[in-house]
Amino acid sequence: MQIHVLTLFPGMFEGPFSVGLFKKAMESGLLKLDIHNIRDFSHDKHHTVDDYPYGGGAGMVMKPEPIFESVETVKADLAVQNANEDIPIILLSPQGRKFNQQIALELSKYNDLVLICGQYEGVDERVCEHLVTDEISIGDYVLTGGELAAMVVINAVSRLIPGFLGSAESLISESHTGNLLEYPQYTRPPVFRGWPVPDVLLSGNHAEVDKWRRQQSVLRTLKRRPDLLANAGIANKEK
Repeated sequence: MQIHVLTLFPGMFEGPFSVGLFKKAMESGLLKLDIHNIRDFSHDKHHTVDDYPYGGGAGMVMKPEPIFESVETVKADLAVQNANEDIPIILLSPQGRKFNQQIALELSKYNDLVLICGQYEGVDERVCEHLVTDEISIGDYVLTGGELAAMVVINAVSRLIPGFLGSAESLISESHTGNLLEYPQYTRPPVFRGWPVPDVLLSGNHAEVDKWRRQQSVLRTLKRRPDLLANAGIANKEK
């Protein structure tokens, strides 16, 4: 997968994706991250990318020209490689649909993604109306810009690419897969400061372990995120 990020602050992306699994994925060619500076697509001597909002108001608004030109340049470079693929052009915005595991899975199916990081008071509305194909929010709060939100999306989507994780089984029972939260996890020692690991996990009875984990997932979801249960497909006995 190749992910193209359009931002005013390219340096923000240097650290998070140069370590661990991301470093391995990029070294192996499984993932490629291209960071494009939107300022490179402005043509005045000051590299202006923002201006005052029409109608007045606080703050500045990102101009449409550099954003359109940067996206069109990326799309032109990809046209030969992906002639038959509709490439998602995503604006990270507090007004977008709320990001979740299902959206991450949906996006992981593409060969290319384009992420636009907004700044200031937002972007010119013509970008939203005539350029982007989707707007995504990572939660009901406002950040100083879309860069951190883009990093969250990249992280969640990349780990779903086949081969990214050491074991594909890691994806099967984790939180938000199947609309249930993950069961409690334990490791050695079997007793720590007087707190023991549940006996069933030490029993060696895999059927009972699976049953316990399923029960714990349902109970934990009921307690912490009951809103998820409606779409979790749990059995009548579990209800």
